[in-house]
Amino acid sequence: MYDALIIGGGAAGMSCALVLGSAEIKAFAKDKSIGIIMHQKTSHLQTALFNNVLGLTPGTTGESILESGKAQLKERYPHVNQIDHEKVLEISKSTNGFTITTNKNTYQTKIAVITVGYTNLMTIDGVASYIAPHPRAAIEKDRIWLKNTDHLIEEGLYVAGTLAGWRSQFAIASGSGAQVATDILTLWNNGKHVKVHDKLEV
Repeated sequence: MYDALIIGGGAAGMSCALVLGSAEIKAFAKDKSIGIIMHQKTSHLQTALFNNVLGLTPGTTGESILESGKAQLKERYPHVNQIDHEKVLEISKSTNGFTITTNKNTYQTKIAVITVGYTNLMTIDGVASYIAPHPRAAIEKDRIWLKNTDHLIEEGLYVAGTLAGWRSQFAIASGSGAQVATDILTLWNNGKHVKVHDKLEV
């Protein structure tokens, strides 16, 4: 049983995982079980080139971020379980949260975060009732979103990144994932708002 399981290893998913992982020093998060299903084949980062992102060297590729992000998560927060080479097929409600069924395994989680891409090729059974035309994409591109309020679809089920209704911009998707992570941490902290910052020793 995971306390939080993230579906998708793109900008929003890895950002969410990094922030959740970094909260291990907090008493309310240190014993939480966190996982991320690192499906990246459909991520728009595969073909992205970044020249306008604060903190990234111009010319950085999305493909390199997919690899370095996985390495960063593994090195800094190894307690976050990275699940590779699996694709989510279905999300269904269970007694204590949600059942996540992939092409290889079944997982139980109290909280699920969907961070896959926003194309109409997204095929996860169990979320069809939330699908609507994307509010911030050109109609001819036929993009979708999962209807939500501040990233929350229903109790325990979140969406982040472009699938949450945001524009396809790296900084926006990353920030969306981080926002969901801090919302989950706030929930774990009995509603007291949480941010996780590292600071230089002075």
